[in-house]
Amino acid sequence: MEVPVSALRAELRSWIERARAGEEVVVTERGVPVARLTGIATADLVTELTRDGLLTPPSTERPQHTGAATPADVPERAVGGAPVRANRSGVAALVRRIRR
Repeated sequence: MEVPVSALRAELRSWIERARAGEEVVVTERGVPVARLTGIATADLVTELTRDGLLTPPSTERPQHTGAATPADVPERAVGGAPVRANRSGVAALVRRIRR
């Protein structure tokens, strides 16, 4: 469904309700599409990724954090003292790709 900017401004609440209900609302300015208004799923991202088969549930419980840092918790330093960056793979990269 398309709506001119002027009508969107005048009836914003009703257009938001339509988007929330699942309709896709294309906002136009002088007949040219300029934006899209869609609802946002309320499901948790991790739940969605698990449902889609992109993540698997953990096989064990996560250990409790004690608050004390051990040498294993501190990242190694490269020459010159700069921290070594972690590999950009795994869940973090997947989340970045989804947010684009």
